[in-house]
Amino acid sequence: MIRNNGDISMKQNKYTEKLTYTIRSMEQLTAAAWSMVIECPDVARSAQPGQFVNLLPEGGFTLRRPISICEIDKQQGTIRIVFEVRGEGTKALSALRAGDTVNMLAPLGHGFTFPEQDARVILVGGGIGTPPMLPPAQYFGRNAVVICGFRNKDAVILQDDFAATGAKTILCTDDGSAGRSGLVTLPLEEEIKTEKPALICACGPTPMLRATASIAAAYDIPCQVSLEERMGCGIGACLVCACRTKDEHGDAQYQHVCKNGPVFHAEEVIW
Repeated sequence: MIRNNGDISMKQNKYTEKLTYTIRSMEQLTAAAWSMVIECPDVARSAQPGQFVNLLPEGGFTLRRPISICEIDKQQGTIRIVFEVRGEGTKALSALRAGDTVNMLAPLGHGFTFPEQDARVILVGGGIGTPPMLPPAQYFGRNAVVICGFRNKDAVILQDDFAATGAKTILCTDDGSAGRSGLVTLPLEEEIKTEKPALICACGPTPMLRATASIAAAYDIPCQVSLEERMGCGIGACLVCACRTKDEHGDAQYQHVCKNGPVFHAEEVIW
């Protein structure tokens, strides 16, 4: 039975009223991926693994860009985000440097609910869905297995960060140019057969999440998935990021990824 664990829970935190924060560091990880550390003690104090931030790029943009929280340092009062440049908005964000300020709503959404810290967990990340797996890896340490999947070696990120947590790390690439060749589902089943985990957490493309949820259900393992949807406001007002889920009676209903998620129990989601 998965339960809330102290300050790491499914409880939604109201985002802070402050909007402007200073960037402490900015680092390019790959041709497309960037790491940004933001100085925000109020956000870091209340942020939970699995939540996200909503950034407003400068230069006349009207819509914010939702980005998962990659790391939370409550002692330093910072959070870290990792994002890919996929359009003009994220391109503008990638042009920021240490000392610049960023307009941010945070922390937003519901995060993960964890079992006891000594429980075995498997964390599955695909592509840019890999960053939100880092806080759970840091929490569970050697009790975690982290399985990351990327298109090729040029897209691989955060492997040193995951290794530093003490977790067992497994890298997969579609073309076999780094780590194991193939999808994350094969090592996932191998690890389950080695020792059944108390929880599987996953974030990435929908086909990967669907397959992970199916495997978890087949082995009767609790599974939580972080969904990705296009968002407008990030706080449940614009109703753009609707997703189909089941209520307690098994009937279909619509919820919103930004407000009710982004983390859902896998059995809730209608794939």
